[in-house]
Amino acid sequence: MPFVTENDNTDVELTVVMPCLNEAETLEVCIQKARGYLEGSDVVGEIVIADNGSTDGSQEIARRNGARVVPVPMRGYGAALIGGINAARGTYVIMGDADDSYNFAGLAPFVAKLREGHDLVMGNRFAGGIDPGAMPPLHKYLGNPVLSGIGRLFFRPGVRDFHCGLRGFNRERIQALGLQTSGMEFASEMVVKASLAKYDIVEVPTTLAKDGRSRPPHLRSWHDGWRHLRFLLMFAPRWLFLYPGIVALVVGFGLAAVLSVTPIVVGGVGFDVSTLVYASALGVIGYQALLFWWLTKMYATREGFLPTSSTYRTVAEGWTLERGVIIGVVLFVLGLVIGVVHVVGWGSTGFGPLDARAAIRAATPSAMLMIIGFQTIMMSFFGAILTIPVRTRPAEVPAA
Repeated sequence: MPFVTENDNTDVELTVVMPCLNEAETLEVCIQKARGYLEGSDVVGEIVIADNGSTDGSQEIARRNGARVVPVPMRGYGAALIGGINAARGTYVIMGDADDSYNFAGLAPFVAKLREGHDLVMGNRFAGGIDPGAMPPLHKYLGNPVLSGIGRLFFRPGVRDFHCGLRGFNRERIQALGLQTSGMEFASEMVVKASLAKYDIVEVPTTLAKDGRSRPPHLRSWHDGWRHLRFLLMFAPRWLFLYPGIVALVVGFGLAAVLSVTPIVVGGVGFDVSTLVYASALGVIGYQALLFWWLTKMYATREGFLPTSSTYRTVAEGWTLERGVIIGVVLFVLGLVIGVVHVVGWGSTGFGPLDARAAIRAATPSAMLMIIGFQTIMMSFFGAILTIPVRTRPAEVPAA
């Protein structure tokens, strides 16, 4: 089948996109491998080089080998790929780095899965084989397994190599996700948003060879690893706020409820009012985490970052500013009443010396209830602000 060049108007089934920033050493061999696959297959395809401002002649190398060069002014791995994907003409896109670490001659399994109707086809380097020295030990034994494990736990995409750079997808389906990240976390964003959108994701084995460049890679291990982890956490408010908050709330308030009445001894270790104070603090922290989860969910679903469930919609429709304020006021007043009763009892003794343990057992629940009551009131107002209906702003009229 023909390999489609820049000026050819033939309909394209597959676009191979390679991000490029000064890849003169390896770009030609990558293009030749991809071109060899296209020319020897039944796929009508093109090769797009998303150039991120190369100064080493990469653009000329790409054009000389029949690839189409798409300039992408915004720097970054994700920015380059978004530019290349948007410029692609193919129904399907396969992306991969231009450092000769991925086998562009072996794209058949990706194309086969895409033709079957899958939305996203991920490569799995651990299943296909990693050449000696191709992946630093830090990435192979810590970075990739940990981040991929977190990604599987949070989003259940059904893939084991969360960060493989060689992947294929239906172009329109991926564009519909509105991918935005400009850096290395783009790899995570694609899988996360596809998972949240319930896309059909599959995995095929692929190989990873040693980087063919003489210079260090653009990847910065700790910096980019943190950016990947941060992105995963930001799109998983249940794991960031909800689940830790529930644990802290149950443990903290449960323990505080018991210690407010009596000290306890476990395994010969006594727990009394000091533990009561710390347990109350833990409960308040847990409650605050739950409020953060709710506000995050409200904002993210409103802006389309996260999907909504029927359960969430039911609860959100039933929650109003007024109901939240009433609940907050009730909690605050209950804490205040406990405090007033304690002060009245103290007054009945002539405001003399207090028993420290008894005082803390009364004051701590009182303070705890007033804190969470006040937090509930403030959260209700903030949530109401987040959900104020707004009209789309009209376009500004330019000055005459």
